Amino acid sequence: MAAKSIPTLLEDIRLLSEEAHTLVQAVRALVPATLGATQEELKYGGILFAVEGTSFAGVFAYKQHVSVEFGSGAAIVDPHGCLEGAGKGRRHIKLRTMSDIADKHLADYLKLALDAAR
Repeated sequence: MAAKSIPTLLEDIRLLSEEAHTLVQAVRALVPATLGATQEELKYGGILFAVEGTSFAGVFAYKQHVSVEFGSGAAIVDPHGCLEGAGKGRRHIKLRTMSDIADKHLADYLKLALDAAR
């Protein structure tokens, strides 16, 4: 059964993996710290982020990693070589440890993803 709210999804993630839960919460904290006022929406089994109604990224927990997905990621010039994926539009960054957030320059990619989505 799909989660009906963000708190329910977060509890489901915690049951899947404490580390995944910690990573998702860290991403959730980084988004507004980097971009200011943001909105969150539960969709597609993850948490989508928007600024002023423009959706630009989402965070999704899997068994082996947490993925930060960028809907317009193909439009991002990849300054650090961290984006994965080869589809027409989307790109993502896989996080496996807390240090990946800094090591993979996630804050930079959040800014680039918002610019690409606009």
